Amino acid sequence: MGGWAIAVHGGAGVDPNLPKERQEGAKRLLTRCLDLGISALRSSLLPIDVVELVIRELESDPLFNSGRGSALTAEGAAEMEASIMDGVGRRCGAVSGVTTVKNPISLARLVMDKSPHSYLAFSGAEDFAKQQGVELVDNDYFITEDNLGMLKLAKEANSIIFDYRIPLTGSDSCGAAADSPPLKMNGLPISVYAPETVGCVVVDGEGRCAAGTSTGGLMNKMSGRIGDSPLIGSGTYACDVCAVSCTGEGEAIIRGTLARDVAAVMEYKGMGLQEAVDFVIERRLDGGGQAGLIAVSSKGEVACGFNSVGMFRGCANEDGFMEVGIWDQ
Repeated sequence: MGGWAIAVHGGAGVDPNLPKERQEGAKRLLTRCLDLGISALRSSLLPIDVVELVIRELESDPLFNSGRGSALTAEGAAEMEASIMDGVGRRCGAVSGVTTVKNPISLARLVMDKSPHSYLAFSGAEDFAKQQGVELVDNDYFITEDNLGMLKLAKEANSIIFDYRIPLTGSDSCGAAADSPPLKMNGLPISVYAPETVGCVVVDGEGRCAAGTSTGGLMNKMSGRIGDSPLIGSGTYACDVCAVSCTGEGEAIIRGTLARDVAAVMEYKGMGLQEAVDFVIERRLDGGGQAGLIAVSSKGEVACGFNSVGMFRGCANEDGFMEVGIWDQ
């Protein structure tokens, strides 16, 4: 076995006009989360515990689209989803449609540890949260002024807007180039493609892998929409070979079962981790889908890949390597 490794992401698809101060803020948050995870690994926390710890930190900061700062539904509410998976025994838990749970990733962990099920949603998930005594907050806690402004713009444009953080100065969406080709989701036109989700993957020195993903979904999404993030095998997957967390166009990730496919080509084709990540990004995203993912292997390798314009990401390993980036790989 190799040493430990960790990777985090804050979403694939970044507007090239993202202000420098926001880029630097994202890098600082990713660095802080890596440092938190590294410290936990050095303290011999299990990978599944490290994943939950890091994603709770990401959910608590309004910079990315998860927990506090989640994108809003067409009704103006935060409706969140998350999943977590332990490669040891392939145990998993997921939640969707939660509106009062301060840290959805922790509720997903409780579904895995304290229920006979793998996935709870909407009122059932909320009832389970109350039974388990997790911290609950009013939905207003998750709503930011940036999000309210972007939802207003999305409604005026009668569209889904992905990048809710970029201030708009005119009627064009999110700084898109005027000659950019129209983007589509499931064949329907959408506005600028810059989805955000947070995730973390971890492997320890014993080769044990874990992964987790959390998001607020799409700005101006239909109430009840479920993306890839809580779907085991699509947005999140972990086994005895690797752990993967995805981000990007949820519908394309679902169709391609992206996270599981990384493990599958490693198992069945004998690919290495980076080779598997590249293969899946290149071959499993149909219809022009844009996405990215982070991954670790049981051998202590760490990798990422994306076909979008940038991905907020950071990774580190026991050998002292550490990197935080947004743009080209």
